[in-house]
Amino acid sequence: MRAHLVVGLIAGILGSALTLAWVRPDRGARAEASQPFAGPSEHGPPRADIPDRTEFTEPELVNIAVYENTNRGVVHITTKGVVQDLFFESHREGAGSGAVVDRNGHILTNHHVVEDAQRIRVTLFNGDELDATLVGKDPLTDMAVLRIDVSPDLLFPIPFGDSSHLRVGQHVFAIGNPFGLERTMTTGIISSLNRTLPVKQRRLMKSIIQIDAALNQGNSGGPLIDSRGRLIGMNTAIASQSGANTGVGFAIPVNTIARIVPELIANGRVVRPEIGIAYMVQTGQGPAVVSLVPGGPADRAGLRGFRVIRRQSRKGPFLYEESRVDRGSADVIVAVNDEPTRTVDEFVSVVESCKPGQEIALTILRDKQPTTIRVVLGTSTD
Repeated sequence: MRAHLVVGLIAGILGSALTLAWVRPDRGARAEASQPFAGPSEHGPPRADIPDRTEFTEPELVNIAVYENTNRGVVHITTKGVVQDLFFESHREGAGSGAVVDRNGHILTNHHVVEDAQRIRVTLFNGDELDATLVGKDPLTDMAVLRIDVSPDLLFPIPFGDSSHLRVGQHVFAIGNPFGLERTMTTGIISSLNRTLPVKQRRLMKSIIQIDAALNQGNSGGPLIDSRGRLIGMNTAIASQSGANTGVGFAIPVNTIARIVPELIANGRVVRPEIGIAYMVQTGQGPAVVSLVPGGPADRAGLRGFRVIRRQSRKGPFLYEESRVDRGSADVIVAVNDEPTRTVDEFVSVVESCKPGQEIALTILRDKQPTTIRVVLGTSTD
């Protein structure tokens, strides 16, 4: 029998199976209250206050120090919600992990951990359990920011590192709450970089970190930490045939987190540019426009999609109308600002790297002839 690989979210769903097409998995560094999140640390490896250091090897001392310096910045998240089908209403409970990002009570976790939750509870390192509010969410990067009302003295933000400096073979540490076992640490290495993961709306998350540190249900949203005690990613998914750990885990890089979190705190969502193309299909030359948002930026600029041709004919006393789709009339986009876009995902990625209100130049094939159309991007309301 052929084995099928299952990649999935690693948030725990209590009382239900979690094998999906994509199954998603004492001293702390502090940040100033005015900072949106803890910045990069320039210091060397953290040290643990151990009376007799000769009892441990140097690698063990690093492991111990990383845990003692960061574990209080990891929280346990539990959720409750109601699932309504055609006939019945059922209650659903879930669990995951999160990381403290500042002393204002903001908690970073995965969007899929808190999606559709009607009540969110956060348990701190000392056992205090608090209600949390959802500050902002971004399904396209699977991130969410929560907030708890608690004394800053109980918050220990994990300082942010820089994921652009990561290397395959580097030692990493994952801390989370697998199966509800709070603040569990596993170790491993970076197995690969620049992986992709599918998310909402048939999109791909890029620059994903692959690790072999054990991740299981409940690890979702927990921090991935380097040997200097810096947050370098957020654990989000595993590849598995059974839904349990197989040594192939995935984390969102901290540079993506550092870009998204301030927007979620400030706006509750990520403000993205909007081009106003409703649907595209892949062709051998590039993405072709199928339909446009009426009155949107692309429509106003004169971009063309598929055209519906209608023809009427009379047969005796009856009048018939026939329609067909003219696919040849659609513009094929081959570049944005002279940057080639061979796929739909490449096109969307280039557009989203721009700003709302920015004018971009689309190189298109219209009737098989190259031409340029300029579009002023709008603002996404998603």
